[in-house]
Amino acid sequence: MRKRLTKIEKSKVLEILDGLYPEAKAELNYNNPFELLIATILSAQCTDVRVNKVTEEMFEELKKPSDYIGIGVEALERRIRSCGLSKTKSRNIVATCGIILEEHKGKVPDTIEELIKLPGVGKKTANVVASNAFGIPAIAVDTHVFRVSNRIGLAASKTVENTEKDLMNSIPEERWTKAHHQLIFHGRRVCKARKPLCEDCPVNVYCLYYKNGVGK
Repeated sequence: MRKRLTKIEKSKVLEILDGLYPEAKAELNYNNPFELLIATILSAQCTDVRVNKVTEEMFEELKKPSDYIGIGVEALERRIRSCGLSKTKSRNIVATCGIILEEHKGKVPDTIEELIKLPGVGKKTANVVASNAFGIPAIAVDTHVFRVSNRIGLAASKTVENTEKDLMNSIPEERWTKAHHQLIFHGRRVCKARKPLCEDCPVNVYCLYYKNGVGK
């Protein structure tokens, strides 16, 4: 049973995703790198739709790191409670804001290496911020990207870290950010976790999940 697509097949899958989602982009709402950082921290184990509802009003009042430090952890926790993990997220956000002020002159760091040093910022969050806010090629592997890429055969790994490496090898660097968003779109709309719409999926001509009979 094959686990990986050939180089040509991978290229064909990317072409199909281009046709399906030519305008794929981040579905979190933000106006600048700082807002994207906050929204991405909030999105851990939470939907983008929920995060956008919370940040719509919050970003009107809290615009810079000092604003979050000013209201404090407890007040922030109440505002973000519906996003889940509010205690941890509020502590991390306030701590991150402190570091941004003290070590980065109030600006969000623009490298993955510096971003992952911030509380609440793992590799996925760092990749999202770096690629979308600063144009740095990166593939953030969330649950959708992990599921879809391994099902199709763009990757063949059991961990997020190795899936990221597989995708970096499978996809041209200049397409990393775009492909990341396209895989998320496909995971939300077609290649769903519990009931993937395999019969209606344009990728099924190449998809190993479908070809191996799992999705039939």
